[in-house]
Amino acid sequence: MAVAAPVNENDKPQTGAAGRAPKPRVAVAGASGYAGQELVRILARHPAVTLTAAMSSGASSTPRPMPALARIWDREVTPLDIDQLSASADIVFLALPEAASAEIAPKLLERGVRLIDLSGAFRIRDASDRRRWYPATATLPPGTIYGLPERDAAAIKDARLVSCPGCYPTAALLALQPLADAGLLEGTVIVDAKSGISGAGKAPSDRTHFSENHGSVAAYGVFSHRHNAEIEQELKREVTFVPHLVPLDRGILETIYVSLGKGTTEAQVAGALEDAYRDAAFVRLTGAALPEIKHVAHSNFCDIGWKVDEGRHRAALIAVLDNLVKGAAGQAVQNLNIVLGLDERTGLL
Repeated sequence: MAVAAPVNENDKPQTGAAGRAPKPRVAVAGASGYAGQELVRILARHPAVTLTAAMSSGASSTPRPMPALARIWDREVTPLDIDQLSASADIVFLALPEAASAEIAPKLLERGVRLIDLSGAFRIRDASDRRRWYPATATLPPGTIYGLPERDAAAIKDARLVSCPGCYPTAALLALQPLADAGLLEGTVIVDAKSGISGAGKAPSDRTHFSENHGSVAAYGVFSHRHNAEIEQELKREVTFVPHLVPLDRGILETIYVSLGKGTTEAQVAGALEDAYRDAAFVRLTGAALPEIKHVAHSNFCDIGWKVDEGRHRAALIAVLDNLVKGAAGQAVQNLNIVLGLDERTGLL
């Protein structure tokens, strides 16, 4: 790893006014990626923590500024350095490729650092499924919790490693989990999902090239996308998941088709969702006024609307979110707030 840089004054525990405990120190590994930059943007203005370091995904990178964050975070993104991370932060966000997270997470945990991981490295609990989808992750570290805030808050609070859900599964699970818990679902669930190009990450490829995507929509990963396994794991039922790439920079819209038990009414569907999210800070139920991506862009909200066909015992749910915020950085900070015992909205509204 790179030689540790001199400790900046911001890396030291920040002492508040007399009688106040110092603010927890946080750092971001992978700050040069799309989700990592969103994390820096949010954490630099978070009132309850001190952002001490923002590092790239590799140890051999060159320190560089982040022009888009000028006057928000004026320090440089520095090379990845585990020693510096563990010395300068109490909680580290890993916005890294899954292989990198799988490698460095155990080392940071050994040093007493708590982790909030945005990669998929630690999402799959079954060992055989994990070998298929995330082969770099040999085992799950003790204290690892799958962290969907609206459902898993009690477990998240004491977790040593919070594994944040993927962007597609976040939308799907928020829409489907209340209906599953209420026993309203029957048969196969179909998730038709569409994502902006930033969901593929920052590394360029033919698929994410502007001239390949502009004016087009393409399905990909049919029956072979690893988020399918994640959704099925959490929902505990078979799901047909088909993602599509659309020419937007950010945002996800999922149209979810479900069969309902005979006699299920629209009121029961609405009631299950309303009961689940009555106190949820970041889930907005829109009912028959179906939501759109532009309603949630640059926010930590997931909006869910629905239509029920009582005669044919079926429903369509529409779930939308910003893949870089509620699907990544914002949800990670929401989990941080739970870990710290703060209002989940802190730094996000």
